[in-house]
Amino acid sequence: MTPLEKNDGPAIEAQGLTKQFGDLTAVDHIGFEVAKGEIFGIVGPDGAGKTTTLRMLTGIMDPSEGRAAIAGFDTRTATSAAKDHMAYMSQRFGLYPDLTVAENVSFYADLYGVPRKGREERFAELYGFSHMAPFKKRKAGDLSGGMKQKLQLICALVHTPAVLLLDEPTNGVDPVSRRDFWRILYKIVREGVSILVTTAYLDEAERCDRIGLLDKGKLMAIGTPHEIRQWMQKKVLTLQSPDARKINRLLQQGMTGAEVNVFGDTVHIVCEKVEKTRAMALDLIRNTGFQVKEIREAQPGLEDVIISMMGKEPQPDPVADSSGDSKGILAGDKALSGSETPEPAVSVENISRVFGNFIAVNKLSFEVPQGEIFGFLGPNGAGKSTTIRMLCGLLTPSSGKGRVAGFDIFTGPEQIKQHIGYMSQKFSLYEDLTVEENIQFYGGIYGLKGPAMKKRKAWAMETAGLLDHGKSLTRILSTGWKQRLALACAILHEPPIIFLDEPTSGVDPLSRRRFWDMIYGMADRGITVFVTTHYMEEAEYCDRIALIYKGRMIAMGTPMELKTRHMQEDILDIRCDRPQTISQELRGLPGIRDVSLFGAGLHVVTFDAGAAERTIRQKFKDMGLAGYTVEKILPGMEDVFISLIEQDDQNNAEFNGKDMG
Repeated sequence: MTPLEKNDGPAIEAQGLTKQFGDLTAVDHIGFEVAKGEIFGIVGPDGAGKTTTLRMLTGIMDPSEGRAAIAGFDTRTATSAAKDHMAYMSQRFGLYPDLTVAENVSFYADLYGVPRKGREERFAELYGFSHMAPFKKRKAGDLSGGMKQKLQLICALVHTPAVLLLDEPTNGVDPVSRRDFWRILYKIVREGVSILVTTAYLDEAERCDRIGLLDKGKLMAIGTPHEIRQWMQKKVLTLQSPDARKINRLLQQGMTGAEVNVFGDTVHIVCEKVEKTRAMALDLIRNTGFQVKEIREAQPGLEDVIISMMGKEPQPDPVADSSGDSKGILAGDKALSGSETPEPAVSVENISRVFGNFIAVNKLSFEVPQGEIFGFLGPNGAGKSTTIRMLCGLLTPSSGKGRVAGFDIFTGPEQIKQHIGYMSQKFSLYEDLTVEENIQFYGGIYGLKGPAMKKRKAWAMETAGLLDHGKSLTRILSTGWKQRLALACAILHEPPIIFLDEPTSGVDPLSRRRFWDMIYGMADRGITVFVTTHYMEEAEYCDRIALIYKGRMIAMGTPMELKTRHMQEDILDIRCDRPQTISQELRGLPGIRDVSLFGAGLHVVTFDAGAAERTIRQKFKDMGLAGYTVEKILPGMEDVFISLIEQDDQNNAEFNGKDMG
């Protein structure tokens, strides 16, 4: 087929794109176009075919059928020309850890054949808008996850491609770095670059010009986020309560014909008739003593739509047993329950960890009572994983004291290991072993054998929904299934405490929701759950949250306490067309401290919501804009997270300034 002329037609074109692996059809005759200067998002569950699609578009993998073109050049018949006009950022970092930031950038410039003349100017521009200039001499291997993502993006952009392909680029990246990353993307889009991005973050999908929903290799829908939300035929009723988890369980058991899910302190009820459902819900709650702060109809979010569209087929329930209650995950030789000792599950005082001259953890003190879901938040490099490793007996603290599951963290690390479950960011599974072999291996580590091992193994297989896949190699499982298997392995020995280090990074919304059902089931039976996460919605699911930054504790409390007591500024939520363009217009207006993209809209940070709203409305009037909304709202956890970190930076800058003086 003759390639299209450069600059004629779409930036990306897929026609009947198909990929088969034996009897498996990974991508099934999909077709779409991406216009010049457009951000197109592909969203779908694990194993939907997102990465396979990108690999066919890059020419890394040949399609079984169909064709693809980049900047008008067919990826099979004009492969070199197509590659000259694209840059690809895969999920695995394509960086050289032993080279510095500057050396990595220079290497990619050589690889792409960037002329020597003008290189320094281009490098300076890339370092400038990514804020990476101060780290040019640092080795890539010593960077945090967020900084590695930005460096990989710099390397991809060093030759100014026409098309940028990004495969889940912000997995495991904290909210501050994610905002920086998207700010960079919008800047290069304004320069005419077209972007195709796959993402597991639905607030990021909201920021795309258009999105495609991919499931089982098929494109189910394509449109703007607004158009996709209109596909939701049912209504969404939201109920806010400090007893949200208990109400969620009550309504799931007592309401038929409605889909009930919990989002932090809010229960979402997807239903046909709002008023009838409202009355039914309130009737069920009336005599329970549970508090209801607010119950109202709300616009469905992308997650509601995607769960509704993709969650229709029956799936193995990782929580419920055959009777439908929440004991399935906990069934075994003995019910999982917290220690009977009255002391906290975790208690630490002034623990620190120093590596050479670097203080990774700086005098942390906190307690976690039994049966609590305790969230541990912080940006990349804040010291979260180092703290967890100390609590799990994997790393000896430099100073301080503490106890976990009743054992001293200095003198009893081996006893601690036998009384906790630990699920790391990489799931700690052996890819070359089968599902059954992984379970058998971990059971052996925990000392299970004979009938006890057989019973726990059967339970784990059922819990993970992998009864039919026991002989399957672990490496062929999707991320969501690996996640469930890893959790099952971590609690084979029925520990009273489980540590989860970013357990849902890169997991699709459906799998993430099911995973949290499992966590709620454990907490309800007295298990203490200690979890780190970069998903701010997940932070809302925790009973309490600790926020650490640069190794120090900067805030701790319930989600509501952090949003109402620690957040000094007001938040205005703006819904409008072209939010990314509008954000540029609002920055710098009097009384506005910050403007950031937030899902399909904007969040404006201000110390005086009333004055700022008047200023914004006047600006929109001057611009001739209509059809927008401006509303003061309670801050979200992402707002709190970023505000507290910025405030800490400001306080330290002021302190250092005084010290210098």
